[in-house]
Amino acid sequence: MAPLELVFLGTGGGRFATITQKRKTAGIRILSETLNMHVDPGPGALIQSLVTGLDPQKIREILVSHSHPDHYTDAEVLIEAMTHGTTKRRGVLAASRSALSGNKVCDPVISKYHQQMPDKVIELKSDVAFDIADSKIVATKARHTDPDTIGFRLENQDFGDVAYSSDTAFFKGVGKQYRGVRLLLLCVMRPSGKPWRGHMTTDDAIKIVEEACPEMVVMTHFGMQMIFSGPYRESKLIEEATGVPTTAALDGMRISVGEEIQIRRTEGKQKSLNDFGK
Repeated sequence: MAPLELVFLGTGGGRFATITQKRKTAGIRILSETLNMHVDPGPGALIQSLVTGLDPQKIREILVSHSHPDHYTDAEVLIEAMTHGTTKRRGVLAASRSALSGNKVCDPVISKYHQQMPDKVIELKSDVAFDIADSKIVATKARHTDPDTIGFRLENQDFGDVAYSSDTAFFKGVGKQYRGVRLLLLCVMRPSGKPWRGHMTTDDAIKIVEEACPEMVVMTHFGMQMIFSGPYRESKLIEEATGVPTTAALDGMRISVGEEIQIRRTEGKQKSLNDFGK
């Protein structure tokens, strides 16, 4: 079986990284023989899909972890792409309750109109699980300023488990949700010693990795302080403290998960937006 592939269309997060696009905020594409999933399609997800040569009309699953702009902004246009301009009712939209229905803090961010387009809409909350093709998605608990925020764990018998924390503060037991995963993606917005309510620092990531004991860790979703501090340097702090191989994602980076986990740090030549008019 061909390996699972993750494409980091963006590795930025937080208000100022989003505003400046110091790192892109387009989310992550997850691909296999049976999956074509876009996770947290923030600002630029459509454009970066096109530039990277990943046809948004081939998407079959869209996951939205919560209703903050750096995680959802392009969700509706990707739903339109997934449904071939609303001409076919197809695909799965799985999103937090806040994104679909709102809560006391956040209004819904995906319209009722767009929620009618996919073949299936799933409201995600902690421990909700559903099957997609030959894989299983399990929503995991997070603690963030949107109280309905979830992470997820993708389980597959062939290539093993991959997990994504989304935005979360550290809390007791957060890492236990990810025990046994091969690849753990952590949204580490802040560097060591620079806490911010509802978000993860390098210090928090160390505690999570110690609980989870994954095969490999990839940091992503960097805020401006992390970008200025140097994500690679912070990743080495995690690796030295835990003994778990850890790297900091780059925009365009690709990871394949097969018998081994392999990283390609550059994608090669990308298309220019000018190419799409030719």
